[in-house]
Amino acid sequence: MEFLSVVWDVNPVAFSIGSLSVRWYGIMWALGIYLCYLIQDNIYKREHHPQEWIDKLFMYMVLGSIIGARLGHCLFYEWHSCEQLGLEPIQIFAWNITYRNPYIEHPLDMLKIWQGGLASHGGAIGLIIAAFMIDRKVFHKGIPWLFDRLVIGVAVAGFLIRLGNLFNSEIYGGPTNLPWGFIFVRDGQTEPCHPTQIYEMLYCLVAFVVSAWMYYKTKAARRPGLIFGVWLEIVFFTRFMLEFIKFNQEAFESNMFLNMGQLLSLPFIIWGIWLMVRAMKRPMLPDPTLEPSKKNKK
Repeated sequence: MEFLSVVWDVNPVAFSIGSLSVRWYGIMWALGIYLCYLIQDNIYKREHHPQEWIDKLFMYMVLGSIIGARLGHCLFYEWHSCEQLGLEPIQIFAWNITYRNPYIEHPLDMLKIWQGGLASHGGAIGLIIAAFMIDRKVFHKGIPWLFDRLVIGVAVAGFLIRLGNLFNSEIYGGPTNLPWGFIFVRDGQTEPCHPTQIYEMLYCLVAFVVSAWMYYKTKAARRPGLIFGVWLEIVFFTRFMLEFIKFNQEAFESNMFLNMGQLLSLPFIIWGIWLMVRAMKRPMLPDPTLEPSKKNKK
């Protein structure tokens, strides 16, 4: 029986200006950041917060996500066997270290972001660090409060970034006979594979719909951490499960019971459960959309 499949041979370069090539991946990142800004701007105006809050927030968030995503890729995924790197193993206390990370030995190479390599888990960690810094300097409301609002836009950005991965023909799954299998011609594939980029786009869409509904249509925003906790479960539990059908990104993951993506997802899953339990045990805050003077009267 012959199965249907999608032959995916899309050029990852959107257009070129002279020697400069603009890739769809970069466009998706920029569009995701812009739409996330618009969503946050709407939320902050709805809650009567100063405009300078949203401007400062995005300066921190953009830098945190990009720097974190780059460092995450370099430090989490760029481990290679010494044989591949042409290096001798290092022996420490009778333990042979047979894998090395070239970015640790040459840290300035991390700045070469144009060579590719961004990790979503690193981006998430970068966002959390940036959020902690700006909350201490500006908001003074706590990380759960900040992310209850931020994750609505982050889900949209995640959707677009995974679309960029699809344009790049990267981070896909193993072989499949399902009718929506993709043959990623530009990555050398000759048989249909799971288009896990699309699967991840779908869970980002679900995360957006659920978190937006919770914020705009329920009282969840009055329980700091509840929206964020639910969002973490949708995104990282699904990501954890999808890793079982994805090709490992690096060779060193082949001998691991859980791959790097799954190990990095576990803390976020646990954190999400803790946030939800904590949010439901604490008293409900005043309606954030009321004028400040009316909040004080309640």
